[in-house]
Amino acid sequence: MKNLDDLSMPQLNGIIRAFPNFSASACAARENRATDAHDSQPADKADSIPSEPPQPEATMPPPRKGNPRGTIQFLTIIGQVEGHVVLPPTNKATKYEHVIPQLVLCAENTEVDGLLVLLNTMGGDVEAGLALAELIAHLGKPTVSLVLGGGHSIGVPLAVAADYSFIAPSATMTLHPIRINGTIVGAPQSYEYFQKTQERVEEFIFSHAKIERTRLKSLMMDATQMAQDVGTILIGGEAVKEGIIDAVGGLHQAMERLYELIGKA
Repeated sequence: MKNLDDLSMPQLNGIIRAFPNFSASACAARENRATDAHDSQPADKADSIPSEPPQPEATMPPPRKGNPRGTIQFLTIIGQVEGHVVLPPTNKATKYEHVIPQLVLCAENTEVDGLLVLLNTMGGDVEAGLALAELIAHLGKPTVSLVLGGGHSIGVPLAVAADYSFIAPSATMTLHPIRINGTIVGAPQSYEYFQKTQERVEEFIFSHAKIERTRLKSLMMDATQMAQDVGTILIGGEAVKEGIIDAVGGLHQAMERLYELIGKA
């Protein structure tokens, strides 16, 4: 059956003459379809532009998600601190060129509130270790260090660089003069250079710990504790008694102390 819209006007007039009562309804239907077609046409461009949504009132930014006491970044220094010479692949090592960018990002990141340094190192390159220690000491944010296992040689400046330091009860620290591997030129200048480097290490430890300068030198030069070397091995609370480390504790104590420093910052 055909639609009324498909009929031509002569055909529609014939239907109206045959069925007079049909004319009114047919015309009304045709007008309704014409009206619907007109309403479906797109509106003017001015009408199609949506009105701007109401602007919200100025409010404070939402609170940062996460730990309400502060966000802590962890830094592990393990094995041997690698310097300008690449160590063999069998050595556990911390590469200073990897750690330095991490410390810079920690200082720059506004979402980080404090730094926790975990140490279990046998020492390593003096200049690389001092470079890391200087960055930790001047990070600009609260820092806490925790000596686990051992913090020997250049690990001592790394431990005392933080605002507050802990040592595990079973952890050890070895204080000794600087050493060098390889060929040494037997000239007075070589020994003078060793002496200046030793003074750099001593000055850093002295300026960041509570130990007396004369006591620090005597511990480094002690020849009674190690069979083939000079120096002193301190275990746990002994490092605290000598004024090198601030307190004996573990991870929980270190984190709680760091949260306290963050709250005061």
